[in-house]
Order: sequence, then structure tokens, then C-alpha cells
Amino acid sequence: MFQINEVVQYNDVPFRVLMLMPDHLIWISLTNTSAFPQLMSKKELENNINEEVLIRIEDPYAELAFQTPEEGSIAKTKRDNNYQLIKPLLESPEFYLAKSRSAIINQIIEDHGSTKQTLYRLARRYWQRGQTPNTLLPDYKNSGAKGKKRTPTNKKLGRPRIYMPGTGAIIDPFIERLFRIAIDKYLLTDKGYSFPYAHRRFKSLHENHFPGIPEEEIPTNWQMLHFYKREYHQVEKIQKRVSSIEYKKDVRPLGSTANTQVLGPGSRYEIDATIADIYLVSDSDRANIVGRPVIYMVIDVFSRMVAGYYVGFENASYVAAIQSLAMAMTDKVEFCKGYGFEIESDDWPAVGLPDAILADRGEILGYQIESLENSFSIRIENTPSYRGDAKGIVERSFRTLQANFTPFAPGVVTGTKIKKRGDKDYRLDAKLTVTEFKEIILSSILYHNQFAPLEKYDRDIDMPNSLPLIPKALWQWGLQHRTGRLRSFSYDAIRVSLLPRVKATLSDLGVCIYGVYYTSAEIVQQGWLHRSDETIRPEKIDAAYDPASADHIYIFPKKNSTSYWICKLAIRSREFEGSSFWDVWQIQDEQKKTMAKSKVIAEQRKREHEEFVENKIKQAIQKSANTDHLSNAERISAINDNKRKVKAIERQDNAYRPNISNKDQKADVIYINEHVEEDYSYPDHIDDLFNEDD
Repeated sequence: MFQINEVVQYNDVPFRVLMLMPDHLIWISLTNTSAFPQLMSKKELENNINEEVLIRIEDPYAELAFQTPEEGSIAKTKRDNNYQLIKPLLESPEFYLAKSRSAIINQIIEDHGSTKQTLYRLARRYWQRGQTPNTLLPDYKNSGAKGKKRTPTNKKLGRPRIYMPGTGAIIDPFIERLFRIAIDKYLLTDKGYSFPYAHRRFKSLHENHFPGIPEEEIPTNWQMLHFYKREYHQVEKIQKRVSSIEYKKDVRPLGSTANTQVLGPGSRYEIDATIADIYLVSDSDRANIVGRPVIYMVIDVFSRMVAGYYVGFENASYVAAIQSLAMAMTDKVEFCKGYGFEIESDDWPAVGLPDAILADRGEILGYQIESLENSFSIRIENTPSYRGDAKGIVERSFRTLQANFTPFAPGVVTGTKIKKRGDKDYRLDAKLTVTEFKEIILSSILYHNQFAPLEKYDRDIDMPNSLPLIPKALWQWGLQHRTGRLRSFSYDAIRVSLLPRVKATLSDLGVCIYGVYYTSAEIVQQGWLHRSDETIRPEKIDAAYDPASADHIYIFPKKNSTSYWICKLAIRSREFEGSSFWDVWQIQDEQKKTMAKSKVIAEQRKREHEEFVENKIKQAIQKSANTDHLSNAERISAINDNKRKVKAIERQDNAYRPNISNKDQKADVIYINEHVEEDYSYPDHIDDLFNEDD
């Protein structure tokens, strides 16, 4: 009936259940600062439930389970040190007995030099807040009450004055009402008034309500500014400060621009990479040898099933590893269909998150993988250096996999590349394209998962002799008779957690990583893209990106949280649409080289242009040396006449004159009707126009 860590209320006092026993339980009061664990009868408490004296309530410290202190922070260090300090007491089964508890406390003091007061305070904190290490985090989040409105009593909030005379004004609801009137009337308009001007108008309003108040006791500009920043949303402030036309033209966000120890399936996955022993050719041109591909394999230790893989030309790195991990955790039916293999979900059932992932000390070791570890409770295990045997399952799989094609495939690596006695370079024998090789690898994996007998598989004692030792059968048997450890999560959440992360910068152009700009509806709603001096935006923000696609990135607006916003490519960076980040980096490199060359030429031409201008000016000054025979007044009064003369010359020079070569030659006259005398006078149509009979 009772559960460990649940919170109940008994006679209006909250208690937390710390431990369950056959007939009793141990609980502790959450409100008593001197409380100790108490032994209570289960039967008595059940009667109290029936009498509605004891009820279950929400855990007031539930949010502690979701806190993730930053690595290396003071909070994390204190949490870990405090936990290690009281760990002997917490792990003792007799922690609720005063005599045993006192002995443990005395031993800790002797070993570490702490005090009883500190140890009991930490122990109570651990028990009262939920019995997790996070309960020992310092309450820094309560410091300063950031974002909360302070309520003054009889003294002005904030630091006392040092230089200005007086004590200062208390900001009560009536003063806030006057603030709002002045701000709405004078600041949030398109008149262009400054904040100091709005504050001066507030002072006039204040004097009308409170005549005779000394100037130094009127609420200051800073107090009004603090109210303004706290009460008014950024988008509202920006939009109302300009006219609707100016807002749409200059301020609003830009929408466009001119330019062996596993319990069952999923207990542990092993991951590793190798370079295939074969040279491949390009899909587009078989004459082009593209080199040896990298193969990543993710294998379930219990069933030996290949859960995911990657074949490509990315170096063995985190970027390639996440692609194989993402495949290992998602359904493969559509993936196989893309290569012409029709399978059912039961044919490749490895879908979901494992308990642990074992990898080399390399690409999976580091902060990049921590989001997957912390968000989805996946244990990341790293082998010691130079100990490939620690993950022998996946290491052996490479040899088995390549044995399917190396005996007869052309372009296979054989010994040295140095030609001896007329030997041919094996690289020139490459015939398989990248896609064809991927199809061979996929077919090999499907065969292995569904039909390959594992002759050296060591059975457990409970495995029947009739169980075929093939990965698919072992997987299905494990789900039925062992603990199936795979857990289901959203593919998008998994994929984003696996992506590499960088620090992105923000400006009114959008979110920028690697010189590429992105935007989203959430960013617009926050007012981060408005072009205004009053715009407040974070300078940097965490972002995740998929190296294979530059069309979208994912930003994390909240610290220590995995919630994200999807940002699409901004119009400004439309040149990278459909590109990968490798393409982006290559394009940017070429553009920088082109720009550098252009600047060299431009610098030279600019210098020549400046020399030309300087020479012309010197010549003009020299030629104008003898023009002082007229007075300044005469020269100025003659400007209009001089302008008319220059204009006449300009018109004469710009007039168009056709070139007529034979001016004296006369044209022959041809009569249309030689026998009729033609009348070439101007026609008169008056009779036709006013003929009333028509």
C-alpha cells in the first residue's frame, strides 16, 4: 500500500516514507528542522487512511529529480562531496536507530573532521527531499528571487542612497499606476519620445497628485525603468515605439531579403568502426576510385544481432557514430525498402534504447554524448585504451562481415600497394560502387540476423537445446524468458540528443552557426529578431546540428534542459538549401578564396583611382591659379549666367543629328491612279458626322 519516497500528510503534517519493512515503515517529517526517522506501524497507518486522517499529497521536492547541474560547477561539486560525506549513514540499514546512527556519525567525524550539526543537517536534507543525490544541491535558485516582484513595507527597496539626498520613494500600486499612464501615453507611441522625457512627464503627473513633495523623493528614472522592463513584454515595447509603417518596414522580423553481463536483449550494445578492406568507385562515374569506406557496427551482446550500422566515408568520429546509433534505435523497414529489401518489423526487431553502450575511448567519450546519457538514462561505458578485446563481439563481427565479400570481390586490399615484379596495383581493380557495396553489407547483415548459426555461442543453463542459436531466435527467446531492456522513445528526441552541439550566436538576422542563419516561429515570438536598440536577446545559445543536412538546426532555449526548437534555414542563407554542412564548409572556403583574390585586385584599382583623382585635382588647382581677376562678389553673381551658357553648350553637344548622305538626289513620284486628278486637300467629314439619315 505504501511506497518508498512517497509523501503523505498525517494530522496536517507532511511525512516522507524512507523505508518499508514487513509490519512497519520508516518515515520523517518534512517540516520539522530537527526531525529524525521514525518507526511506524503499517496497520495503524492503514487505519488512519480509512479514517481520512492520513492522505497522500504531492511531493514538494519533485522538481529536484529534473535538475542537472553544470559539469564543474560549485553546485555539482558540493552535491557530490556532501553525498560522499554522509554515504556511510545513508547506506546503513539501521539509520533509523539513534544508537547506530550516532556511532556512524562519530566515525564520519573521526575520518573526515566534519561536525555533528553539519552531518545531521545534510542527512535530514537527503531524507526529507527524496533520497537522491540532487537533494544535496545548494538552493542557489532561491537566491535573489529573480523575476519575482518585491513587496515594499515601510522602506524603499534596493540599496540605500549614497550621494543623492533623501531616502527615496516606495513604489506602491498607485505609483505603478502613474508609471503605466506615463509609459503608455508618452513612451509606447510612435512620437519618438525618450524614456527620460516620459519620466519627466511622470514627475508632472506625480506633482499634480502629491503637491509639495520634494524633488528627491519622487520616484527616480531607474525605478520607472525597472517597472517598465518587468511589466512590459519586449515585442509590445518594440512594436508600439514606432509607427505601423516603420514597424513593417524597419523593425519587424525579416521574412525575406534581397539576396557478460547482460540480462537479455538490449542490456548492452557494443559499437565500433573499421575501414573496409576494399576500394570502391563512384556511383556517378565508375572510372573514379573513391577509396575505402568506413563501417560502423552496433551489436547487441546478448543475441549478437546487428542493431544498426553505417557505411560511408566519414572518418571514425562522433558524426559517423551517431548515424549508426540512431539507426540502431529506430525501425529499419523503410530503410531496407530503400535498398530493395522487403522485410517485416519482426525480421529486424532491434528498436529502442538499450541500457548501456560500450565503445572505445574516442568518439563516444566526451560531452557530446552526455545529453543521451542524462536524458534517456543510457549508461555509456568506455573500454580501456588498447583493449579491443573488451568489446570482442563487435570486433569479431567485422571479420565475419568482410569474409562475405573479400574472397571474390575486386579491389580488395591485399598486402602492400608497392608493385613488385610487374604486380598490378589492387586499387585499380575496384569495380563496386558505393551503393552496390552498401547493398552487399545490408544483405550480409540481414542474413546474419535471421539465419546465421552462432556455433561458438555459449548457452546459459536455462536455454533449451531446441533453441536455434541465431540472432533473431535468441532475441525473441530473450524477450520471452529474460528481461527485455529496450525502451521506446521518440525518434526525433533520440536523434536530436545524438547530434553534435555548438554555441550559436543571435542577431536580428537570426541564429547563426558556421556563418549560416536560421529562424523559427518561437524566436520571432520572443522578439529576438526585432531591429531595435531595446531588443534583448541572449548572445549565445546551445544548438545541435545534423552534419548531413544544413536545412535545419535545433536550439535549446533553456539551460540544463533537452527541450528544443526546430529552426529552418533563413532566406538570407538560401544558397545552402539542400546542402550538408560539409558542403557549406567547402563552399565557404571557396568563397573566401574568391573574395581574397577580388580584394587584391580591388585594392590595386582603388589605389589607381585615388591617384587619378588626386592628379586631376592638382591640375585643376594649377589651371585655376590665374582666375582671380574678378572679385568674389562678381564671380558669385555670374553663377546663373555661367550655368545657362554651359547648359546651352551641353544641349548643342547632345543634340541628335541624322547622317543624310545624298541630300541633292530627288525621289521619283509614282501616281496611284494616272487618269484621276487627285485632291490632296484636308478632308471634310462634317456631312458624314451629322448625317441624320444614317
